[in-house]
Amino acid sequence: MVQYLDFEKPLSEIEGKAEELRAMGRSDSKVDVAKEATALDRKARDMMANLYKGLTPWQKAQVARHAERPHCRDYIDALFTEWTPLAGDRNFADDHAVMGGLARLNDRPVMVIGHEKGHDTRTRIERNFGMARPEGYRKAIRLMQMADRFGLPVVTLIDTPGAYPGKGAEERGQSEAIARSTQACLRLGVPLVSVVIGEGGSGGAVAFATANRVAMLEHSIYSVISPEGCASILWKDAEKMREAAEALRLTAQDLLKLGVIDRIVKEPLGGAHRDRDAAIAAVGEAIAAMLGEFDGREPEAIRQGRRRKFLEMGSKGLAA
Repeated sequence: MVQYLDFEKPLSEIEGKAEELRAMGRSDSKVDVAKEATALDRKARDMMANLYKGLTPWQKAQVARHAERPHCRDYIDALFTEWTPLAGDRNFADDHAVMGGLARLNDRPVMVIGHEKGHDTRTRIERNFGMARPEGYRKAIRLMQMADRFGLPVVTLIDTPGAYPGKGAEERGQSEAIARSTQACLRLGVPLVSVVIGEGGSGGAVAFATANRVAMLEHSIYSVISPEGCASILWKDAEKMREAAEALRLTAQDLLKLGVIDRIVKEPLGGAHRDRDAAIAAVGEAIAAMLGEFDGREPEAIRQGRRRKFLEMGSKGLAA
């Protein structure tokens, strides 16, 4: 059963009526409800198209956080073969908020790293809701360095509200781990491509997404702070998250104009959670296309191209 967001309430009523009619038809074969149910389906689809055509930044943030949206584990299971997970930072522990390992994409060996939020109460707690601790970033650094050593492209899947801000994480060097993970991205001599599949929150996302190419799903978000956090700081009122979302320019469409990302991956009508297979397939095609841009390039050219991209980013953003 679809979980409806606040702004989808009118849609839920129409789709609910269509399902009630079909249930009535199943219980009483003498009642022909097919025509009425089909008409409601058409009305619901038209309403959904209108809703999603004009989503506000805050509504996009809600879609990006939808509980049924595909997560890192779903993409790995569907897109990659010969998945071999690698665990631990060889220092403190294994952070379950970060998944990483060796795999093949269309028979091409790659290193995959991503944030995993979990899909139910147990796994969300186990994965810390996708908020990585220092050991998660140090695991990522280890895997990136391994990929560089063996000449494997790196694919990162971004879906985090931000790095975990707990006391223990800070004591173990959270900011230093994030900075070194960002540095590791910049030093790679192999292609690094990233896709924001849900939330891209603050330095916790940048630490995996300082990439040669960055893509975002159509209704994902990527920002320096959450709308609620921004509203709490600027207006001392978290309820002003709608205004904050507008000001942050966190949508894929805004970020493409600013030159922060390189492409937008179209989502199925109603968001990735409405047709998970189609959304995952679209991301797979985007990753393959982005990796293909670097075929035959020398490591130093790949490294310098990545550095140049980020050095030039500010001037392009100001011009926009």
